[in-house]
Amino acid sequence: MPTRVTRDFDVIIVGGGHAGVEAATAAARTGARAAMIVLDPAAIGRMSCNPAIGGLAKGQLVREVDALGGEMGVVTDQTGIQFRMLNTSKGPAVRSPRAQCDREGYNRVMAKRVLGYKNVTVLAGEVCDLVASSNGKSVAGVELQDGSKLYAPAVVLTTGTFLGGKLFAGSNQKEGGRHGEAAASRISTALQKLGIQLGRHKTGTPPRLRMSTIDFTGLDTQLGDDPPVPFSFRTEKLEIDQMPCWVTHTNAKTHDIIRAHAHESPMFTGAITGAGARYCPSVEDKVVRFADRGSHSVFLEPEGRDSDEIYPNGVSTSLPPNVQMEFLRTIPGLENVELLVPGYAVEYDYILTKQIRGDLHVATLRGLFAAGQINGTSGYEEAAGQGLVAGLNAARYSRGEDPVVIDRATGYLGVMIDDLCRVNPTEPYRMFTSRAEFRLLLRSDNADRRLTQLGREWGLVSDAQADVAAQKEANIRAALRWLSMTRRDQKTLAELLRRPEVSVADIASWDETFANMNLSPAELAEVEAEVKYEGYIKRQAMEVDRLKRMEQRRIPDQFDYEQVPGLSSESRARLIERRPLTLGEASRVAGVRPADVQLLLVVLIR
Repeated sequence: MPTRVTRDFDVIIVGGGHAGVEAATAAARTGARAAMIVLDPAAIGRMSCNPAIGGLAKGQLVREVDALGGEMGVVTDQTGIQFRMLNTSKGPAVRSPRAQCDREGYNRVMAKRVLGYKNVTVLAGEVCDLVASSNGKSVAGVELQDGSKLYAPAVVLTTGTFLGGKLFAGSNQKEGGRHGEAAASRISTALQKLGIQLGRHKTGTPPRLRMSTIDFTGLDTQLGDDPPVPFSFRTEKLEIDQMPCWVTHTNAKTHDIIRAHAHESPMFTGAITGAGARYCPSVEDKVVRFADRGSHSVFLEPEGRDSDEIYPNGVSTSLPPNVQMEFLRTIPGLENVELLVPGYAVEYDYILTKQIRGDLHVATLRGLFAAGQINGTSGYEEAAGQGLVAGLNAARYSRGEDPVVIDRATGYLGVMIDDLCRVNPTEPYRMFTSRAEFRLLLRSDNADRRLTQLGREWGLVSDAQADVAAQKEANIRAALRWLSMTRRDQKTLAELLRRPEVSVADIASWDETFANMNLSPAELAEVEAEVKYEGYIKRQAMEVDRLKRMEQRRIPDQFDYEQVPGLSSESRARLIERRPLTLGEASRVAGVRPADVQLLLVVLIR
């Protein structure tokens, strides 16, 4: 008989991927005792797909996680091999950092950081069931495969693609969460028994190539920025030798081979029923759907400094391995390439997000939280952001504290979570700058100014980190005041800086006081953005004020919707099921009419 050991924790996190890492460490930073249960402790923080962090809009999420004391940005800086700021030719609202990382180094450093938290206990095992309270309305812990039970008032599910995961390559299919690792299928059954509705999603990954068999002669080289800009606000400077990436392209011969074998892809045979991401299609999907395109870009990205492995970004596929080899060898530079690991697709379960609240609490089971791909999202960065919010709120729940809800005007984190709560995604959700209506306020460069003081209030951020952000804010405000008060040629310096041809460097050359303020490059960039876009920023700030008046009107957790006169039966049923945290969230619950929101507001004011 297996030994049954009972351990008491404040929060239990199921899974150790990007969401699990941030959930466990966020809970721990607030003082909670957290248990992280993983199939393999060596896999903590492992990159399942592309060994890169950030990108358009995703970079903003990472900066926000970092501003709240999270781990992803710090580890990226420690293990990055190439850093680039995207969209530098465009306005500051859409600029995003991206870094290519050493895959093994990232995994190793992240695992070490998690294990370094004194109040995070990492346990190896498979969770096969949830332990419910005596009345069945709340979670009380988890049961492991060996029969042992762990008890905690809050549980965070961060199962990634492992929840009912199945791998596909051609006609071959097997259970698994990713290459070489088993699935976690029993939790799906446990969730369904508790009345939680699940759906199926699909994602994919390209084959991994042997770098020494690639001819890079004649291929376009993509270099990192000089100097590289750190991801974390806690990293003062990056001093690294950056590695290049390369760009090649598919061609007519490549497409002919893919079309000839498209019927062998599980995407087209019907073996995969889950929806894939429309914005990140497989190469066979691209060739079939965009038949008029003569070629598609393929980015050859190194997996690490000491690795002989290349990640060919752009040719995600689940075609049979022999077909993968055949079409790859038609691509310039890959004529003699060797396959290290074939590409594959993975299909997995996720929770229909109509059951998720704005604090990432599963509305139908008290104490149960969810973060990452289990919430219908895609991407390391989206997972990390949700993990931090879920871990924070799980810890607060365990202490009987009110939940934290980040609104759409405060962070991309708020935009993402609100989107998930508002519209059940029919495909894996990905963050885009276009999803943020206040993106000029939510820039990647000012995430610390927006969030770090909140992080201090919530117990996520050290006083030292918060003090640095406060000093940055004070420096920027002092510079803005000086620019608005000081005149040159009958114009204030701020008015001159608004001219497209004038930069902060020009202002510094004209005004000695401004030059002697010794602002950092990051502070100077923010000053310039605030001045040049002042009119737009003020208009967005007015819209934010209107939004927050409704968004911040809290609804008590035990609010009695039966006592709201005139509330439609459909709205009442939806609101009782969902238990929204704010009036703003209530307004976006499917089936709730604007008139019903006004009735709620009247009762709440009373």
